Amino acid sequence: MSVKSIKVTKDKRHPLRLGLDTVMFWIVIALLAFGLLMLYSASWQYSVTIMGKEPSYLFKRQLVFLSLGSAAAIFVFFFGYRKISKFVVLGMIFMIIMLILVIFYVNEVRLGARRGLFDGSIQPSELAKLMVIVYLSYWLNNNQKYLHKFSFGILPVGVILGISCGLIFLQPDISAAITILMIGGLMFFFAGGQMQHIIIALVAALLVVAFAVFVIKTGEERISAYLLGLQDPSTASYHLTRSFEAIVKGGVFGAGIGRGNTKFTGLPVAPTDSIFAVIVEETGLVGASIILILFVLFLWRGFYIAKRAPDTFGQLLASGITVWIFLEAFINMSVLVNLLPFAGNALPFISYGGSNLTMVLSGVGIILSVARQTAIEQNEEEGRRLNAVVNLRRDDGRRNLSRTRRSSSIGK
Repeated sequence: MSVKSIKVTKDKRHPLRLGLDTVMFWIVIALLAFGLLMLYSASWQYSVTIMGKEPSYLFKRQLVFLSLGSAAAIFVFFFGYRKISKFVVLGMIFMIIMLILVIFYVNEVRLGARRGLFDGSIQPSELAKLMVIVYLSYWLNNNQKYLHKFSFGILPVGVILGISCGLIFLQPDISAAITILMIGGLMFFFAGGQMQHIIIALVAALLVVAFAVFVIKTGEERISAYLLGLQDPSTASYHLTRSFEAIVKGGVFGAGIGRGNTKFTGLPVAPTDSIFAVIVEETGLVGASIILILFVLFLWRGFYIAKRAPDTFGQLLASGITVWIFLEAFINMSVLVNLLPFAGNALPFISYGGSNLTMVLSGVGIILSVARQTAIEQNEEEGRRLNAVVNLRRDDGRRNLSRTRRSSSIGK
């Protein structure tokens, strides 16, 4: 009896292999697979007519970015999220240097904005989104006892966000800066920050954003176009009217993948900002609903992993990255139906873009690393409990065995 119990216990103590959260993994795989399919449909004509390349040019580049992002995710997954804290300060310094280089080392200007290095191949604002989350998670975790104090709570968080967002505003990239501000406020709330401090910071952030929007010409134009579109969709911006056209053409079931034609007749940047409009036109409300469900499932699973994380640092990392990716998706889709003013946020896992895809996959790697550490510690805890049972049964076995020996000797 005791031998059997030991054997069963050993089997139960070693169930862990990779510690991979398979639910999150398959959600991401589904989004990536659907994204690659739609990207090829949306990009082949753009590759030929706009970029002067072969039809599969952007698709092949996306595969390269996917490989780089997957490699980064795998590395972080096995490296462990706790070890990342050793490099947080260096990461922030590197991020700030990259943001400064964008402003002063200009080799690409698109639509009046300076956002990329090396012919636009690298966009430091995407790195900033992930790096700010990592740094805030580290800082908030180490300073939780001071969060109720204004001078040691919201003020340092405001400085961190102010430096990052200020450099991004100078590009200008209003949507990225606002995204970072929103994520920072939510993370301060997740960490247990005082509600009155959050309200004060929110009001201050809104005033700064309003000032920046109306000072920067691009921001003022976007707000005006948004208000006009709310009053009468037919007077919306050219980008929005073409997006509405694609959505209406899609109907319930869509025109079929590859059969949409709005991307051929002037839908701006179909492979990037407008790819959701292409999705709706070619897969209809059914395809759009699938994408929405997948992102909602991503949000649910990310929060589930965060809730079960073994420490506060892991909780903040997982929740912050989850909110970031979901927020990016929500903004991208909302913009194309005029629920929000126009913004340049990519649709995570789906839009073309090396910096965004690489950083998003790196973030997923961190989330999965948190889940892995949870599984490892649970496995160790179960092993300790089961080991106590095994030791008890061994004692019972030895007592039974010794009694058998004594009875045998007496019989002799």
